[in-house]
Amino acid sequence: MSNLNVFSMFAGVGGFEVGLSKADKDYYNVLYQNQYEPSRKAQDAFEVLNYRFPDAETIGIDVATIPDEKFQEMRDNGVNMIVGGFPCQDYSVAHTGAKGIEGKKGVLFWEIKRAVENIKPKYLVLENVDRLLKSPTKQRGRDFAVMLKTFDDLGYSVEWRVINAADYSQPQRRRRVFFFVYRNDTNWGKQADEIVAGKQTPESLEDLATNPYEDYIYRKGLFARQFPIKQEPVKGRVAEYDLDGDVVEISDNFTGKVFNTGVMHHGHYYTIDTEPVGDEKPVTLGQIVQPEADVDEKYYLTDETKLEKFQYLRGPKKIERTAANGHKYIYSEGGMSPYDSLDLPGRTMLTSEGSVNRSTHFLHIDGRYRLLTPIEAERLQTFPDDWTKYGKTADGEIREISDRMRLFFMGNALVTGIVERIGIELEKLDK
Repeated sequence: MSNLNVFSMFAGVGGFEVGLSKADKDYYNVLYQNQYEPSRKAQDAFEVLNYRFPDAETIGIDVATIPDEKFQEMRDNGVNMIVGGFPCQDYSVAHTGAKGIEGKKGVLFWEIKRAVENIKPKYLVLENVDRLLKSPTKQRGRDFAVMLKTFDDLGYSVEWRVINAADYSQPQRRRRVFFFVYRNDTNWGKQADEIVAGKQTPESLEDLATNPYEDYIYRKGLFARQFPIKQEPVKGRVAEYDLDGDVVEISDNFTGKVFNTGVMHHGHYYTIDTEPVGDEKPVTLGQIVQPEADVDEKYYLTDETKLEKFQYLRGPKKIERTAANGHKYIYSEGGMSPYDSLDLPGRTMLTSEGSVNRSTHFLHIDGRYRLLTPIEAERLQTFPDDWTKYGKTADGEIREISDRMRLFFMGNALVTGIVERIGIELEKLDK
């Protein structure tokens, strides 16, 4: 059985790579990575990748400028899997005359489409913010339906699940939607055909009465196997649709629901609002913080002004504001705990973690207040300690990465423990 050779798009500092390596470092081979921040002169994340993955080819240019020939080279060199946490933007499409259909400029999902067209991988594993399922506000679910139709047109099926990492033994309350995309002519694609067609031999009398799509979602799909859910929809929320027409028609006319779990198979999607079984114990913030003896004094807050600012930011507020048209209104904000509980998983970490703001983790330990260290931020995302400490420039120079950037990286990363579990199950399916 051949291994899975990976191209990592929008790689950040290698969250997918770390998770797949933890699943089976011999089965998943990262051959190519792409990381580029168009708005930044310093390419710190690229340098971390360059340092951590000396055997992979790290491509440090805008993905939109990677030529088709490079993707074809990847295919010829055996790349058969694409992973990536792509930016969430507007996925609307439009008629463009003789050119057919193309995505709005700057929308990076269409670069995934271009890579798939050239590489034709067996699988993709993608990640995004969960609000993607309900965007845009004025036509909820349209963007996701466009994505599903795009994969359908390319000969792929998709299963998705919104996963809160803390529900599955991880140290952070981080909700993200993950997609497992598989080519229909793979062995797993053919097995999925049998599942959703109800052609598999039933395992029990109960199976005979099960909707085949629900059989896939609740029990037999990749996410069902690794991330168990209760076997009934929340408040009866179930919906299914046929994605009829082309992508432009879907973009113009889609009206439908997309819940947190579902499968799209040959243009038909079935979606259910689900909740986890809830029998996995999360890792708490207190379990991942460093011993105080190992924490540098620079992370402690001794300035009364800063302490007062944190108290203000985390407290309840009612502030009179004036809109652009002169209308006055009261902005209200509820209070939150004065500091983070060590008995719960960490809150969702944001890219602003390195600054003083309401969402910054604020610790109170042994009578002192402090911020997260970069190592603790890495642990919240289940990266190895000091994963982001060093980078390697394009000229080969090894340099130390600033704390501010290390915290920014982790706010932008994913929980590698979730990817590890996806990787464990994908290997089984692939075999």
